[in-house]
Amino acid sequence: MDEKLKNAVLEHSDDIVKMWLEEVNTHKKNDYTSTISDEMFESTNREFVNVIFSSIEKRGLSTDLDDFSERLINLGWPLSYLTDGMQVFRRVVTDFILKQSDKIDSDYFSEVLREVDGWVDPIINQLVNEYSGSWEHIVSLQRVALQELSAPLIPVMENITIMPLIGTIDTERAKLIMENLLDGVIKHNAEVVLIDITGVPVVDTMVAHHIIQAAEAVRLVGSRCILVGIRPEIAQTIVNLGIDLGKFPTKSSLRKGFQTALELTNRKIEETQNNDEDIEQLIDSLDRE
Repeated sequence: MDEKLKNAVLEHSDDIVKMWLEEVNTHKKNDYTSTISDEMFESTNREFVNVIFSSIEKRGLSTDLDDFSERLINLGWPLSYLTDGMQVFRRVVTDFILKQSDKIDSDYFSEVLREVDGWVDPIINQLVNEYSGSWEHIVSLQRVALQELSAPLIPVMENITIMPLIGTIDTERAKLIMENLLDGVIKHNAEVVLIDITGVPVVDTMVAHHIIQAAEAVRLVGSRCILVGIRPEIAQTIVNLGIDLGKFPTKSSLRKGFQTALELTNRKIEETQNNDEDIEQLIDSLDRE
């Protein structure tokens, strides 16, 4: 019966496609595809239903379905478009087969449903697997990107680097901070490292412990660490918790911390003042020319 039903469906594919397109088009006004142009929606629908028939005819051995789903993933179409389309196809094909039969009993009805499910379910599984694989790959890339951004070490001057921290610090991130600090100190030959916690919303015992460990590790490799960005509420929290940050300097702002870093590397900032008279003389000479 499988081949008989399949042949009947393939022979009347034009009629089934027409019914499928009519039902799918009714969904466009109220769902995620409402912002897609009519031309794009129509062409994508036709390609989709052709891929479905190709997969049924070739028993899923064709790569058309994978190519089509990969293209939709790159275009940002949701998986629900494909799964909804397959459910519509299931209903349309089932209705078409039943309408072609003169006599319908429960056994025949069950047989038709089983045959159609055997065509549709593998296609849905293949689409879901394709999307899942793509999402896992994207999430993996995003995780790597976030890790790189979560604890950056920025060389700002010779022998001076800054690590700006933003957001919550958990155990996993603290480990990454430690690794990046030690690698960066060696790579940039840093004598002073400024850890800026201005963007860290909460400094509790665990966060302070991780920061102290990182500072101690930096000291052991021959560099000094300055903690900057100590806001009043953070300072009060540290005092209330009895956390000892006396092993390394702390500053309220990055600017003050940078000045200290310059002093530790035998440098300082000197302000230059322009002489107003010299500037006026220079302007007058330019006017005469």
